[in-house]
Amino acid sequence: MSKTTKLFLSPAAGTVIKPIYEYDDEQKEKLQALREYAYSLHLPDTDSYAPWERRWLDKPDTLPRYLRASKWKLDDARKRIKGTVEWRREFKPELIPPEEVKIEAATGKMCVPPAAITPLLCPTILTGFDVDGRPIIYMRPGRENTETSPRQLRHLVYILERAKDLMPPGQESLMIVVDYKSTTLRTNPSISVARKVLTILQYHYVETLGRALVVNLPTILSFFYKGIAPFLDPVTRDKMRFNPDLFELVPREHLDADFGGEYRFEFDHEAYWSQLIEACGIAPDGTRIGRTEREEPSPRTQPTDIASATDHSPSTTVVGTPDDKIGVVSPEHHEVAFTGTASAAT
Repeated sequence: MSKTTKLFLSPAAGTVIKPIYEYDDEQKEKLQALREYAYSLHLPDTDSYAPWERRWLDKPDTLPRYLRASKWKLDDARKRIKGTVEWRREFKPELIPPEEVKIEAATGKMCVPPAAITPLLCPTILTGFDVDGRPIIYMRPGRENTETSPRQLRHLVYILERAKDLMPPGQESLMIVVDYKSTTLRTNPSISVARKVLTILQYHYVETLGRALVVNLPTILSFFYKGIAPFLDPVTRDKMRFNPDLFELVPREHLDADFGGEYRFEFDHEAYWSQLIEACGIAPDGTRIGRTEREEPSPRTQPTDIASATDHSPSTTVVGTPDDKIGVVSPEHHEVAFTGTASAAT
């Protein structure tokens, strides 16, 4: 493949989305109870943020993620979701204006550390998908060129939200590849900053990290992982792999050429940023434009039967995706397979 500035905004052709979660009757009862509790916390309609809070609560993956993260302990899930509701009201992640954080992408440094690793506020690119249809965030701490600031944390949250926007139907997690090539003690973030990022990721984006891959980690920086290890959830820690075979996890056409793949992405700041904003339908003020009814804030709704909100029962659903690629939910496997051309334009 020749060099390109185009992003991969949907999975490779033939990708089967995994994992797809199904819940038994007892779990559905707990989901319904958590839904009723979450709605009891809802802001009044007179609050300007109320539609966006409702949009987040209505997403099919929100409540199940909190119960899975809580090992299906309802009281713990209630505490977790209450904490996130309060955090989102203060942070308003859906309403971050693109221009506010654009500078953080200036050198291909999109800040998106996982709940797992936190080379955090560092040079990163959001493009491509792994073999299971997870959006990929490439992080390169060695390219860090701005001072640590609240804006970097805002940028982290902004990119996490964009990664969630790009998740195909049925997918609830993302993958992060952290390349420590050229990283020094100066460019690597401090442990104290890492802890702040971990708090956001592990408490407010629960069950969002699918895989965290670390490559080219120099010995001198191994202390960094030892320093943050005590703050990592055991489940999160289990998702980390060091120097894995990337060809087993990422289609060659979606894997950056720096790692031996066929994707020869050439970073252009304006082209990158504009593609990401257009694909996710982000308006200058951070709100949405041209989105489907499913993605727009809707009128207040009452808690409904959670079985219908989380049902993955056999059905064939055709879903339009970026670049006119089609996602089909297979009635035989309850999984989403992508068909059509999946190449980045040159």
